[in-house]
Amino acid sequence: MTPSSRTGGQLIVDSLKANGVRQIYCVPGESYLAVLDALVDSDIGVTVCRQEGGAAMMADAWGKLTGEPGICFVTRGPGATNASAGLHVARQDSTPMILFIGQVQRDAREREAFQEVEYRRAFTEFAKWVGEIDDPARIPEFVSRAFAIATSGRPGPVVLSLPEDVLRQVVANPVAAQRYTRVSTRPGTVELGDLDDRLAKAERPVMILGGSGWTERAVHETEEFAARASVPAGVSFRRQMLFDHLHPAYAGDVGIGINPALAEEIRNSDLVLLVGGRFSEMPSSGYTLMEIPYPSQPLVHVHADSAELGRVYRPTLAINADPASFAASLRTIGNTVPASRAARVEKMHDSYLAWSTPPETGPGPVRMGPIVNWLEKNLPDDAILTNGAGNYATWIHRFHRFRGFATQAAPTSGSMGYGVPGAVGAQQAFPDRLVVCFAGDGCFLMHGQEFATMVRHALPIITVVVNNGIYGTIRMHQERDYPGRVSATALTNPDFAAYARAFGGHGETVERTEDFAPAFERARASGKPSIIEVKLDPEAITPMRTLSQIAGTGVKG
Repeated sequence: MTPSSRTGGQLIVDSLKANGVRQIYCVPGESYLAVLDALVDSDIGVTVCRQEGGAAMMADAWGKLTGEPGICFVTRGPGATNASAGLHVARQDSTPMILFIGQVQRDAREREAFQEVEYRRAFTEFAKWVGEIDDPARIPEFVSRAFAIATSGRPGPVVLSLPEDVLRQVVANPVAAQRYTRVSTRPGTVELGDLDDRLAKAERPVMILGGSGWTERAVHETEEFAARASVPAGVSFRRQMLFDHLHPAYAGDVGIGINPALAEEIRNSDLVLLVGGRFSEMPSSGYTLMEIPYPSQPLVHVHADSAELGRVYRPTLAINADPASFAASLRTIGNTVPASRAARVEKMHDSYLAWSTPPETGPGPVRMGPIVNWLEKNLPDDAILTNGAGNYATWIHRFHRFRGFATQAAPTSGSMGYGVPGAVGAQQAFPDRLVVCFAGDGCFLMHGQEFATMVRHALPIITVVVNNGIYGTIRMHQERDYPGRVSATALTNPDFAAYARAFGGHGETVERTEDFAPAFERARASGKPSIIEVKLDPEAITPMRTLSQIAGTGVKG
């Protein structure tokens, strides 16, 4: 091969490097050996994972926290279908991500060859674009397009299928790869003027922040606007890092288990300013906070993708702009403020503070309220928290007070198993910050094997496993709808602290509330990946109601 010739695998790596990629996540496979070979001569970091779903979720967390597409490589067939769990997270969460899949060689296509899947049919619902590269000379073009699509409009995942022989083929004098161009959508002067007029007249406005495409600067600009214009701000489900929770204009999270007082304010608002999000099922309380398709409240919807404006809710005013560009424009509006608004903002913030103060009591020898209180006093403001799905996450979403941008990686899609791989992506994106993963016992074991990845890469992540021996959320619903008829929700678990030690990490077991603080301090001092198993009474199913209380109010099916 001449100096001016490159294999398809080398062109893939060249294109990644040209587009600023620093880290990839993968499970190796023979279908893309040429890429693995090319990575040997690259300074791109390679994290080898234990299951493709975990690799895809790591890439999703990278995309969530950095705004740049997370990169994942998997092999064909079972590798690709395993990765679909993380692909679904990225789609519903609007996370920029690119999934590269090794594919069977071109001369075996359409024969149902070994592990063959037609990804352009199979993954259409999961991705913004699914492409297959059948000419190695076009690799720079396809990869640049993938980055552009993943980050444009409503960000999301892209899938590129790579036939094995394309990656091995040599291209003479290939086109040099170049970095993609990020496209911004900015609000127009007419729309901003209209919004300014509406704000000046509104007595009960509320702003709800969500979606992706935010930056640290955009968050600060939005906080400054909220204070100046006396507009209370809520954050959408699992987007809590978009507003400082101790900012005087913060009103609370608009997600599962919303503060009833905040829900009432949204229903009675005379101007809802929805920025960046889609206000889908979870943040909208099952589509009840605003009517579909015509909300009773005047709605100003700001979104980077014009296809999302009016798709579910018909806005009074639609503004096609990405969150960062919109936030930069806020300094020009909101200077006329009705006097009554300031007192309302203060009242809503006080309501949030009361709602987000955890109870000190509860059933069993371990009480989560004091544990969360201790964490609030001892975690640094820039600590990153990750979690998957389950009732245990309520303790974080409701009671942890997020202070800054890029401090949360959690799936709005409600995917279990996300916390552990999400923590890996978070720690590698921000190696100097503390990363704490929260998981339930059921949630942890869906991707608990990625604890081995933490150990291999010496990532000092602290994982708190809340172990109540059941699939708690499902059991809660079961007791509510079919009380006393328990089915398929009991779990048999390992000793999670011993599990951590078996991989070479640090393990702790907490059986009393007062054991947690010293266990956490020992875990952090160890400098190792750690698991703190918190043995929680299954009765402590929610912060305010026990399992028995829920069962007692259920209606037999």
